[in-house]
Amino acid sequence: MSHTVLVVEDEPNIVLSLQFILRQAGFTVRVARDGEQALRAIADYIPDLVLLDIMLPKQDGFAVCEAIRANAACRNVKIIMLSAKSREADKERALALGADEFVTKPFSTRVLSKLVKEIVATRRTILPTK
Repeated sequence: MSHTVLVVEDEPNIVLSLQFILRQAGFTVRVARDGEQALRAIADYIPDLVLLDIMLPKQDGFAVCEAIRANAACRNVKIIMLSAKSREADKERALALGADEFVTKPFSTRVLSKLVKEIVATRRTILPTK
């Protein structure tokens, strides 16, 4: 069974690069180009992992991350925040909102692919309580 990654990014070249490297690694890749589209995509199908840019049209990545974490159905979803912002405060905010990792742009697609594989491999399923 292929794991699904939702790439939430508005920069076309980054989207193409991520789609290519993740598909080569065996993942099913879906794409959202803004924050609102990301939340609609998640409502339609919950991915295993979200690669989430911070600076997005309509709704920024911080708000999307917060919305994902507030959704009980998404409690097993892993989130890697991507950003050109390299300030420690941005990283701390992303992690405080529930991101699992924070990756600064520019990044190596090979290194990011490896990180995605590691995070998905360690993904724990939380079963509902009775």
